[in-house]
Amino acid sequence: MPGENLTRVEAQARAGLVNVQSYDVALDLTQGPETFLSTTTVRFTATAGASTFIDAITKNVHSVLLNGTDLDPAAVSDGVRIQLDDLADDNILTVVADALYTNTGEGLHRFVDPVDDEVYLYSQFEVPDSRRVFAVFEQPDLKATFTFTVTAPDYWQVVSNSPTPEPVSIGESKATWSFETTPILSSYVTAIVAGPYVVERSELTSSDGRVIPLGVFSRASLSQYMDAEYVFEKTRQGFEFYEKRFNYPYPFAKYDQLFVPEFNAGAMENAGAVTFTEAYVFRSKVTDAQRERRVVTILHELAHMWFGDLVTMKWWNDLWLNESFAEYISTLATAEATEWHGAWATFASTEKSWAYRQDQLPSTHPIFANISDLDDVQVNFDGITYAKGASVLKQLVAWVGQDQFLAGVGQYFQKHAYSNTELKDLLAELEDTSGRDLGEWSQLWLETAGVNTLRPEIETDADGVITSFAISQTAVEEWPTIRPHRLAIGFYNMHEGALIRNHRVELDVAGERTTVDELIGLTRPDLVLLNDDDLAYAKIRLDDQSLSTAIAHLGAIEDGLARSIVWGSAWDATRDAESRPRDFIRLVLGNIATEDESTTLRTALNQVVLTAGLYVAPGYREEVQTEVAEQLWALARNAAPGSDEQFQFVKFFAAAAKSASSLAIVESLLEGETKLEGLEIDTDLTWDLLTSLVAGGQAGEAQIEAALAADNTASGAQSAASARASIPTAEAKAAAWASLVDTDDASNLIVRATTVGFQRANDDALLSPYIAKYFEVVSELWENRTYQIAATLITGLYPSGLASQELRDATQAWLDTDPQPAALRRLVVENLAGVDRALAAQAKDAE
Repeated sequence: MPGENLTRVEAQARAGLVNVQSYDVALDLTQGPETFLSTTTVRFTATAGASTFIDAITKNVHSVLLNGTDLDPAAVSDGVRIQLDDLADDNILTVVADALYTNTGEGLHRFVDPVDDEVYLYSQFEVPDSRRVFAVFEQPDLKATFTFTVTAPDYWQVVSNSPTPEPVSIGESKATWSFETTPILSSYVTAIVAGPYVVERSELTSSDGRVIPLGVFSRASLSQYMDAEYVFEKTRQGFEFYEKRFNYPYPFAKYDQLFVPEFNAGAMENAGAVTFTEAYVFRSKVTDAQRERRVVTILHELAHMWFGDLVTMKWWNDLWLNESFAEYISTLATAEATEWHGAWATFASTEKSWAYRQDQLPSTHPIFANISDLDDVQVNFDGITYAKGASVLKQLVAWVGQDQFLAGVGQYFQKHAYSNTELKDLLAELEDTSGRDLGEWSQLWLETAGVNTLRPEIETDADGVITSFAISQTAVEEWPTIRPHRLAIGFYNMHEGALIRNHRVELDVAGERTTVDELIGLTRPDLVLLNDDDLAYAKIRLDDQSLSTAIAHLGAIEDGLARSIVWGSAWDATRDAESRPRDFIRLVLGNIATEDESTTLRTALNQVVLTAGLYVAPGYREEVQTEVAEQLWALARNAAPGSDEQFQFVKFFAAAAKSASSLAIVESLLEGETKLEGLEIDTDLTWDLLTSLVAGGQAGEAQIEAALAADNTASGAQSAASARASIPTAEAKAAAWASLVDTDDASNLIVRATTVGFQRANDDALLSPYIAKYFEVVSELWENRTYQIAATLITGLYPSGLASQELRDATQAWLDTDPQPAALRRLVVENLAGVDRALAAQAKDAE
């Protein structure tokens, strides 16, 4: 990634010199498989006589015309930036260049469908990649209008931010699409999507009376699985919810949602042209958790049309606010406007868990981070930016009141439409609508890092009546901030076989110890739950009596959110090596049969598999893993036919199966000799079962090739890559390593799938040689690959499954002796933190 960085200082200096009015961008996508022709005309004002640069990552620059003067491309362009000297008050710049397609999910991604050999393109510009498609002042505060003209094969669909015009034929089976000028936008939310996509159309009426055209796009070979009507339904529900709550109509002319191949993330909020991962096109049975996550993602990206696209952060240090707001408000919309009423339990299981994990890494940082350059932005797309930020916003809403919060947000949109803002601009509106002074709150919550732990301190008399109740708050030494929390305490008692809340109190907690006198005189309940309703961002611990109740009766808690909080508390104590990993496994396996919140179920099962493989002491590991697989199979057999629970138990059983007896069951399921009522062994489940057999040494290349022949699709290719890398031989691991390290031609999702298979090894001896090999290549990978690919490899090739002292020592030695860019160092530090936590948990388990 040499030479592609941009510092905040450079961006501030450029913004002080330049004000951009418009871009006219013409793209010719008919030039062949490697490059496309990009012609950009930019109109901007500047300080007369000043010098600056425009960003343009190109293969060749044909011409640079500045205010009527031809500049020598060889003199002014280095392939990343174009130098602009002696600017006038008003400037017109035209750059003609060949730009490169990518297969990394950055810039303009080019994909060839193996089913029909059709070409599909889509853009992905956040954070710094519109410069891979056209010449641009690549920073969010230099907003402008954009006019796109695209030449492409005449049978393609071409989509951008403005409504798609009728194409004009230019002969030779080519056509040109001339789009209307966009509203004022930041460059990173512009978009070009092109190819023979299949589209389904609908419309809705906005709150201001406009008819908003809707489109749902998918590849032709996947279109039979695209449930567009459901996507339209969730979109309409989201529009109605947001327009009412924000008191501001949808700000763009149309709303297209495009499901595109080999996408790196879940989705991207391009204005009026949102792109989604094809993982959300369900060609096989998926969990209810995945179906719910798709709804949250749809509503997350829709929220960005207001928060992010209409009003945009000035610089990337406020990226957290962009993502956190969308994550918070989309969860609220999912819970209140759709059928997924348990969305806050899902939030607690996934977002909070992610946030707590990220916030306990050595690389944690304040929510309001110091983003000094683009490298900082890339690595700060993390659990702090998304999940902790959203959790803290939920806490802020509890602090100021939901109605006041939403009223302030509405004022914020009215005041700052089509412009750039900083955090202080939103806080000013929230202070106005709530009457709260948020200065101290902002300092304590947004400008410091780390997560607090809250514990109940309860004393009772001989009759079980509470005589003293307090909440203690602690912080870690590295981040010692003690914060104010708005939270609830729930009292739960057994009644006719159910644990039911029969008392709740909401209060402010501050300082290291907060007494709760209003609970004195009440009978101590069977279970005391701090942070009931999950208002606060803090790890909680259960007192001994409540923990005993939870172990025995967790499944009897009727409220899904409360169960999720208890699951999370048990998991946090396990990760913190305060309780034994084998005890956590017993807790989960003893209570999971009745868990009906799909995401909570999936999260707990993931944690069991991780715990059995990494956290259990090595001397007990084989026995525990065998027991986990056996119990998961028993749970699958006893689950309701066709249920989400049955499906998840089977999938996790396949992932956990290692013994000969478990693998025999997997093979029998795959061959159809063993059947579970209601369970279909469809395409994706076939791959799960086959990969389990491959990793266990019971199947190999011949079976993988046969499965790929039956599923000759992009998803099939990814599954095959993962399966091949799972083959438990030194030769297969070496081949997987070479395919990633020695060559740079695999697409982004093939790279990711291969790393997943590479990590899958029942025998530590298969991965041990790669401790030394990893540190021989890690710096080279960082220097020579794009960020997305480098980050995938640096995380995915680290042999974390070993979790050994040898791996720890080698990692620390590299960190101690090899100076590296901060962004690379952070990734390796996070890898090491996972090993440290595993070793501590193993020590606890061995006690």
